Amino acid sequence: QVQLVESGGGLVQPGGSLRLSCAASGSIVSIYAMGWYRQAPGKQRELVAIISSVGITDYTNSVKGRFTISRDGAKNSVFLQMNSLKPEDTAVYYCNAHIRTDSSVITPWGQGTQVTVSS
Repeated sequence: QVQLVESGGGLVQPGGSLRLSCAASGSIVSIYAMGWYRQAPGKQRELVAIISSVGITDYTNSVKGRFTISRDGAKNSVFLQMNSLKPEDTAVYYCNAHIRTDSSVITPWGQGTQVTVSS
């Protein structure tokens, strides 16, 4: 069984910063792309940022220049550094990864971490 566990959410004022972390554990052979998604109340879940196994990154337009995704292959982890946060960044943030186990390729989700940007 493979699990993704996020941490690092919280309440921050506009203009502030937060760093989200996500660690994968379990019967992992290799990890392909890893990404961060978010879902605000009443809205669909959207892709925020994604990073490939070789470090190629992509971002949704609204976070470009403010958010940075990175990963630590040795620790099966992905991070999201969020700077210049805005109230519209408020959402539950989810980690997702494409993972090869010894029997299949799966795309598990983390449990989510709340990010609230408010004064």
